[in-house]
Parts: sequence; structure tokens; C-alpha cells
Amino acid sequence: MCGRFLLQTDPKTLRERFDAAVPEELAPRYNIAPGQPVLVIVHDGKRRRAGFVRWGLVPPWAEAPTARHQLINARAETAAEKPAFRRAFLTRRCLIVADGYYEWSAEGGRKQPYCVRRRDGQPFAFAGLWEKWQGADGTTYTGCAILTTRANALTAPVHPRMPVILPPEGEALWLDRTVADVERLQDLLRPYPSEELVCYPVSTRVNNARYDAPDCAAPLPAPDGTARPVAADAGEPANDPLP
Repeated sequence: MCGRFLLQTDPKTLRERFDAAVPEELAPRYNIAPGQPVLVIVHDGKRRRAGFVRWGLVPPWAEAPTARHQLINARAETAAEKPAFRRAFLTRRCLIVADGYYEWSAEGGRKQPYCVRRRDGQPFAFAGLWEKWQGADGTTYTGCAILTTRANALTAPVHPRMPVILPPEGEALWLDRTVADVERLQDLLRPYPSEELVCYPVSTRVNNARYDAPDCAAPLPAPDGTARPVAADAGEPANDPLP
């Protein structure tokens, strides 16, 4: 699954990377949690548009947009079939912009957080779905969910699932609302190549959703006090499990 992520890249760089008018008020975030606003990019049929929606998709048939109805993740293998995500998978796909994400591993009776980022430090896009809920009184709630898939060889020791990080060359296809070929879309939803990512332990401060500071994503020092390498042996990419 994916329960926290970060985005610290400045709006100008994101505008150039994603060819969308990213809002100037975007501020660095180091511990984005469910229920909070996240930056998404959609295509309206003419151009890409960027804006903020809540992290937590509420199905249109839900009674209310309460926390228990806010779905933060959707399994890539079944999202096209599940009632909560079926419509969004076909017509409401989006990019959810990030610089990295956090995952937790059970170690020594406690949960140790890890940060996963691109090896080159560049921002990327999760494959996302968005949906708009509207109440009988006219109130609306717009939320999104991150698709997840099987972990790659690098991240599997931490958690068996990982968010779908789209290859840059696949982002346009994911945003294309005219594409309804489920098999073609699901072919994009693969584990990201291990050799393009780094995974390293970070402070348990990130466990607190209210704590949001740069040290959330800083690598923990090695036991001897030296700098810890941020990349682990990823093995052969060909061994990465596929959905």
C-alpha cells in the first residue's frame, strides 16, 4: 500500500516536467497523509490541468464523505472491476505528483519507516484515480486514490506492495480519456524498475502525520555514525515480480 508521500520540488520545475500550470502556492511537503490536499494532473481533452484534491476517493454511492469511506489506495489488478473504482478507471484517471513515498517494515517489534525515491532525485507520478461525490444538499467532495501493485525486488523486503509509479512515456496514455482498453491501461501498472529507485530508512518522526519537516526524508545514519548509502542491491531487474 501507500500511506504517506512527499513532494518538495518547486512549481516551476514541475510545470516544465509535467507540461501543466502547477499552482504557484504549492509549498514543499515532506509527510503528506490521507485526507490532505495533494497535487493531481488531469487532461480535459484539450490540455493538462493541475490542481488540488483530497487524498481519499469517496465512491459516488457512499452516504457521506466520512473518513471510513475515503479510499486511499486501489489494487491495480482489480480496480477496473471494483464498483468503487470502475467508473474512475475508465474515465477519471490522473497523475498524483510526488518526489518519494514512505513504507514501513516490522523490525524488532517496531515499525521502521523507509523512504523510496527515484535514484536521480527527479519527481514522478503515481497512477491515480479521482472521483467526485455530491450530496443531496449540493455539497461536493473530490478525492483521489493511488493505484498499487506488487513490490519490485528493491522494495519487497520492506512491504509486498508498492504504489504504481508511471513511466514518463506512459503518462500521456494514462491521462487520455478516449482510451478505454482496460488491458492496455493495466499494462502500464507494473512495478517500477528497481535499478531506477533508492530505498533507505528514515526517522520514526514520519510516523506522526502532524510532523512535516525536511528531516522526514533524510537517511538515518549507519550505526557507526557514518553516512548510510541510500541505495540497496536491487538484484536483476528481470526478477522483478509483475502484476
